[in-house]
Amino acid sequence: QVQLVESGGGLVQPGGSLRLSCEASGSILSINTMGWYRQAPGKERDFVAAITVGDTNYADSVKGRFTVSMDNAKNTVYLQMNSLKPEDTAVYYCNAVLITTRYYTMNYWGKGTLVTVPS
Repeated sequence: QVQLVESGGGLVQPGGSLRLSCEASGSILSINTMGWYRQAPGKERDFVAAITVGDTNYADSVKGRFTVSMDNAKNTVYLQMNSLKPEDTAVYYCNAVLITTRYYTMNYWGKGTLVTVPS
């Protein structure tokens, strides 16, 4: 079993910052990619950012404002969010593509953490 647990969401004023964290635990052999998606009310889940060995990717809407990083020793991915806007309001989901101890490549999701930026 593998679990992803997010933390760090909350209410922040426009222009403010938040840092999300997501720790992966359980039967993990190695992690290929970890990242973040978000789902605003009434909308589909969208890609935000991801990190893999030696590379990061960002949605155009967050480039220059958000930074994804990872502590490999802790199996933890972070999302530093700066200059937050009301349109960043969403539930943020952690995602991991990893290899389990049974050598299966699997895709996992966290339960989500809510970020609210009032207008």
